Amino acid sequence: MLITATELKANMGRYLDVASDEDIFVSRKGKIIVKISNPAKDKVAMLDSLVGIAEDVNLSAEEARAERLTLK
Repeated sequence: MLITATELKANMGRYLDVASDEDIFVSRKGKIIVKISNPAKDKVAMLDSLVGIAEDVNLSAEEARAERLTLK
């Protein structure tokens, strides 16, 4: 969702509720200046992206990173 800074100021409570379900991008003078998001959703998405990467539990952090990069 994209809104203006003025709209955010006028309806802060409403947009805080909306941010629990979707990202909100706030613009000023036509330029996006901030993103409001639910940090719990970001963590879940990050963890979901890691599932299945390290099949061998003896991988070092460097080995796991290298394997992840080869999957891209």
